[in-house]
Amino acid sequence: MSPPSKDIDSTFQGAGATSGLEIWCIENHRLVPIPKSSHGKFYSGSAYVILNTVLQKSGSRQHNIHYWLGNEAKEEDLALASDKALELDDALGLCAVQYREVQGQETEKFLSYFKPCIIPVEGIYSSETGNVNGDTYHISLFTCKGDHAIHVKEVPFSRSSLNHFDVFILDTASKIYLFSGCNSSVQERAKALEVVQYINETKHNGNCEVATIEDGKFVGDADAGEFWSLFGGYAPIPRDSPSAFPEKDFTHSIKLFRITLQGQLCELGAGPLTREMLEADKCYMLDCDSEIFVWMGRSSLITERRTSISATEGFLRNEGRSVGARVTLLTEGLETTAFRSHFVNWPHKVDAKLYEEGRGKVAAIFKQHGYDVKELPEDECEPVINCRGMIKVWRVNGDQLSLLPIPEQTKLYTGDCYIVQYTYSSIGKDENLFYAWFGRASLMEDRVEAICHMNALADSTRGHPVLARVLEDKEPEQLFLIFQTLIVLKGGQSSRYTTFIAEKGLPDETYHEGKTALFRVQGKSPNNMQAIQVDQVSSCLNSSYCYILQTGPSVFTWIGNLSSTRDHDLLDRMLEYINPAWQHVSVREGCEPDEFWEALGGRSEYPKEKETAKAIEDPHLFTLILTDGDFKVKEIYNFTQGDLTTEDVFILDCHDEIYVWIGFNSSIASKGEALTLGQKYLEKDVLVKGLSLDTPIYVVTEGHEPQFFTRFFSWDPSKANLHGNSFERKLAILKGGIQPSEAPTRNSWKRHSRGATPDSSRSSSVSSNGHGRSGSPLPNFRSSYDWRFSSPTPIARKLFSEFSPANGIPEAQLGTPAENINPIQIEESAAVENLLIYPYERLKVTSDDPVEDIDVTRREAYLSEDEFQEKFEITRKSFYQLPKWRQNKLKMTLHLF
Repeated sequence: MSPPSKDIDSTFQGAGATSGLEIWCIENHRLVPIPKSSHGKFYSGSAYVILNTVLQKSGSRQHNIHYWLGNEAKEEDLALASDKALELDDALGLCAVQYREVQGQETEKFLSYFKPCIIPVEGIYSSETGNVNGDTYHISLFTCKGDHAIHVKEVPFSRSSLNHFDVFILDTASKIYLFSGCNSSVQERAKALEVVQYINETKHNGNCEVATIEDGKFVGDADAGEFWSLFGGYAPIPRDSPSAFPEKDFTHSIKLFRITLQGQLCELGAGPLTREMLEADKCYMLDCDSEIFVWMGRSSLITERRTSISATEGFLRNEGRSVGARVTLLTEGLETTAFRSHFVNWPHKVDAKLYEEGRGKVAAIFKQHGYDVKELPEDECEPVINCRGMIKVWRVNGDQLSLLPIPEQTKLYTGDCYIVQYTYSSIGKDENLFYAWFGRASLMEDRVEAICHMNALADSTRGHPVLARVLEDKEPEQLFLIFQTLIVLKGGQSSRYTTFIAEKGLPDETYHEGKTALFRVQGKSPNNMQAIQVDQVSSCLNSSYCYILQTGPSVFTWIGNLSSTRDHDLLDRMLEYINPAWQHVSVREGCEPDEFWEALGGRSEYPKEKETAKAIEDPHLFTLILTDGDFKVKEIYNFTQGDLTTEDVFILDCHDEIYVWIGFNSSIASKGEALTLGQKYLEKDVLVKGLSLDTPIYVVTEGHEPQFFTRFFSWDPSKANLHGNSFERKLAILKGGIQPSEAPTRNSWKRHSRGATPDSSRSSSVSSNGHGRSGSPLPNFRSSYDWRFSSPTPIARKLFSEFSPANGIPEAQLGTPAENINPIQIEESAAVENLLIYPYERLKVTSDDPVEDIDVTRREAYLSEDEFQEKFEITRKSFYQLPKWRQNKLKMTLHLF
């Protein structure tokens, strides 16, 4: 990487050190910072540099630089803004992606910073007054386009500006009119209402009346009469009136150019593009018609980067694409999804090593404070739902289901498929969560049957359960927490599996206690541990784990050299769980007796390096644009709960698992169809990160979102229970005429219901405990009653009542009834409680003089207002509006968690 330039603008000193937006404007050929009170107000005669910094879940900071060019800005200001953006990236250590933003053609990522919209004003910015000449009130006509990030531009106040395709806002001194073209979408109309509210609050102090006008409806509507009178009277809008946002007709050719030191563009040979074509000491331009990428190698100099940008600007001018095309500037290693998608087999970036290095540095900081810490322990996954519910497990047996007896429910066979129903108490009512678990060796026919059975069971259950599909070795942490102890065995017991291996003449590997068996023990706590049967060969050993080797009457436990004391504890607990009577021989790696290796068929090589933790990925939200039998995706940046529009289907990609969210008014008729969409999404690999096709898929319905979904949002439950389409809901909130209410039942998802619960005698495909397949291949497995596994009895609703469903904090400490809790109320209750104030140094987990008798899960609540803002660099209110995982990350960086 080239060293940072010494000639960096002093204005950039400290830039990117804190999360959030920082904005500068070009004024008199120099940069001036824009105060936060003016963020989002852009002048068409000025050019700006915008930096957005985000603290990611991994703990690192992500920077995005945008330079915004007003339509009336001077050429020298435009060039200086581009140059300063490059300089800012240099100051940040070449770790930012740069975007060229042209007024009226802004990227959705840029618009997402300024919700609901930006409305550029005429004139130039002045730091002396904060505004310019001519910024006075006048009647304005705006047109809006977009269903999530919305483009707003002012058009001439004339009837000829109206059309049937767009949504328009007429802003007058006494009333704001929203005119919806008959061909505009419901989502666009709803978004335009947010712009109406924004205009009302910013220009009228919230005191202006709002009227909605529908295209083609005029008779008997006083507001429509007033609206048309402002245009000189009503007259039909011509059918062929063009949209104010015409579709751009671009070809789909893709060309890669190398940019020389002299700024010449040299087109590279035709054919598929590969990563190997890009050299670290050179710069390239990728022309994708509507979007241009400039790729700059890590070893390229800043002078070469400036030359590359100038060459690209010149290319666009010559091609007549200066306004329409978007330009993204990328440093090697920071390639965006859109850029990577144009290359064949782009290598997947591995951040695990960097993530581990970061954990090691934090551990070193602890050591400096006198703590003997070699490394940070892995984060334990805290349950986000009540894990004291009841569980039922069925084995798929062709077109039948066999309900497993309670002692057998913790044992799954790799050749079989299972349905898991988990019933738990949440906010005073029972919720159901269904998993379809596929063993690695299970047959495709059984997998198809499993999905059908799961849908049938869900349809016959009250409420709107969440459905999930998981594969062996890819189980989500939540499933392990529900089981608490899980054993995965080789072979299978279903009729299809046994018939298949018999017909193929394959050996039956189904476990029984007389066979030699090797189990890998894994987990994170006594309430989250698993024993996985692996091939009984020494190559299946791994120094990071502990193992149980059963060889008839003899039992060995093998302790890897890189395993932790926690692993050793789990090994002892698993031995006790499987068979308390086993007399085992404990063997440490490197001290194995000959009998041990003989049982494994001799010595062989196996992994001996420490397994590194996976880097934590931030979630991504995509809306699905459904077409005939397929769909396209569009990412929603800086997403909020309000982006989940009832007419649409969304994918929340959390990397380790994905959620398919079905809007109440969407075209998806069943959860089975939603699972199929989730699988197709995995196949598309939208983020070009090698997402596994076996990634767990959850299906969630609007108005019935579980907490393990809502934790990724700042969630207001009342907003999830409104009637009507998106426009009607927004209008009701805007006018305050309708309060949130319970959404009606979606009958189409229940049309296959048998009207019976899964354990009902009328459900003939489900066998009872007495008639199911109940043969136990492990007679010594613990069979005492476990409260998590239920016979068909109702769940006790108050089983978990002493804890808040929001975050597990005892209700007495929150002072708020559990059934009414939400993240905003947590903040409010923290504000009204008369908590004692303590200094930060005593509240830290590393304090030498720690405070006693406080709620250690809310250390930040005991900070004074001034010290809270000094440490977190945001207000207390803003902090509690963040998603829970982001709150915890911030607290971890300050040693308050």
